Amino acid sequence: MASRSVAVSVVLPAYNEAGTLRKTVDVTLETLASFLPHDSFEVIVAEDGCEDRTPEIAAELAAEDDRVRHVHSDDRLGRGGALERAFQTAAGETLVYFDTDLATDMRHLEELVEAVRSGEYDIATGSRRMQGRKADRPASRDIPSSGFNALVRLCLRSDISDHQCGFKAFDREVLFSVLEDVEDSHWFWDTEVLVRAQRGGYRIKEFPVDWTPRADTKVDLIRDVFGMGSQIGRTWWQLSVQPRITRRTSVVAGTLLTLIALALMTVYLDPATVLAEMAAADPVLVTVAGLIYVLTWPLRGLRYRDILERLGYRERVGFLTGAIFISQTGNLVFPARAGDAVRAYVVKARRGIPYPSGFASLAIERVFDLLTIAALAGTVFVGLALTGATSDLQAALFGSGPDAQQSGRVAVTVAAGVGVAAFVALGAILVSARSDTNYVRTTVTRLSSDSYADYVAEILERFVGDVQTVASDRRAFVTVGTASLLVWTLDVLVAVIVLAAFGVDVSLAALLVVGFFAVSVGNLAKVLPLTPGGIGLYEGAFTVLVVALTPIAAPVALGAAVVDHAIKNIVTVVGGLASMIVLNVSLTTAVEESSGVADSEVEPDTDVSVSEP
Repeated sequence: MASRSVAVSVVLPAYNEAGTLRKTVDVTLETLASFLPHDSFEVIVAEDGCEDRTPEIAAELAAEDDRVRHVHSDDRLGRGGALERAFQTAAGETLVYFDTDLATDMRHLEELVEAVRSGEYDIATGSRRMQGRKADRPASRDIPSSGFNALVRLCLRSDISDHQCGFKAFDREVLFSVLEDVEDSHWFWDTEVLVRAQRGGYRIKEFPVDWTPRADTKVDLIRDVFGMGSQIGRTWWQLSVQPRITRRTSVVAGTLLTLIALALMTVYLDPATVLAEMAAADPVLVTVAGLIYVLTWPLRGLRYRDILERLGYRERVGFLTGAIFISQTGNLVFPARAGDAVRAYVVKARRGIPYPSGFASLAIERVFDLLTIAALAGTVFVGLALTGATSDLQAALFGSGPDAQQSGRVAVTVAAGVGVAAFVALGAILVSARSDTNYVRTTVTRLSSDSYADYVAEILERFVGDVQTVASDRRAFVTVGTASLLVWTLDVLVAVIVLAAFGVDVSLAALLVVGFFAVSVGNLAKVLPLTPGGIGLYEGAFTVLVVALTPIAAPVALGAAVVDHAIKNIVTVVGGLASMIVLNVSLTTAVEESSGVADSEVEPDTDVSVSEP
């Protein structure tokens, strides 16, 4: 770092700017010298993992003029990451940056710098949207920019009209105070700094600037829609929701979640029917069935532990079982199994397991679940076909009948599709694992050539790679597959015991065969949230298959399906509530306990050096 006294540090974020960098530095030095003493400022080239001659040119400029310094990074840090790293090496009390294309008219630089240097404002930023500016913006830039700024003002309660104008100045102390909470290191960095500064009560000056685009651009699907949109959502959660959730409200929310889950069960389960059928069944056997189902949960925790171990994370079975309980309870409330995201959030926030690995471990678990129950259903179906027992099943499924029969027909159709999709997905995973072609990056780059696409591709590559790690590892495949088989065998045993509790006159062998088929098909059908005829797909499939393959009467079969499903859902929500209380799992609390995880998750290891005379 320079030893001379520096009041103003200007950072130029440079990524592949070999063609313009020298001119930009010359113009910057000349403009600063027009209103500041010669030795009171410095210009820092924040070169960000460039692939052209930008590093060499930046080093030459630093050698030629002692007011110029070069901060080099071997790897791409992202726009925000490069700026932060350069600001940390800066000597000035007033920190400035602007884009190296000099799209903003440099006659505004003095106003920008002096707004902060004078002490009147803590932050100053140019605006291409305020009255009095001249900005010749093509529709390809103006339309997405307008939408983005409108969303930020609406969702994050910002008063700024143009959050991403690359022309800003900061008081050093204020900036580093704000940066303690800023998580993004890419294109949203500017916006997050401004929004958090407003929430911190800092004085911000926004003034109109003349701006001329120096290069054409296109709306980028990944960066603009997924990247920026998700960052708005994250910041909204952290600023607007997180402060309102305490330990007490977390417990209350968990209780409400359970009550809602129980209430929603009545949408597809008639409470009167449930009570009547349970009253008619042998309470001892029903209790035994419930206890056996409880045993499946530590097995799920053990299986999840094995999956995470293959990905390089070792956690306690008790914690993982609780996380599964909570997510499965959420699945009873949220549509399309959206509760699974809760588990990924919990293991990330509480244990620092990155989101890609968290979702990958979930995907692995789901793939093995679907493969196991699809294999069970397929094996039983082949056995039935060989013994000629499928004629009654065909008549039951494709003949006319009541709502339950129609529900069963839809359920079997859905189950068949889901089962085939599971095997196709496994095949694709294994093929891609053995291929040298990077299908993820190829697909992403077809959608976007923006630098943010690299960041998205890295996340997806980590996700796919984690799935492939387990699926292509023979030992892991056998271990996780065996655990899955045990989990679903116990699940079937619960249904068989419930049927026996109704006093059905059917051999144990027949009950096991029908139980494996009915439970497997019913669970495959539940993957899609469909309930034709007002009856749940699980109950409909279970009833039709049991009636078609055994002499059990339809009312008894339906009652057994209702009780079986009720037992499993009740165990799930009770376990979910207990886990929320014991683990104190609040999304907000989890984020607070894992502060700093997000930054370490996305920031690569880099070799950063500083060039100066």
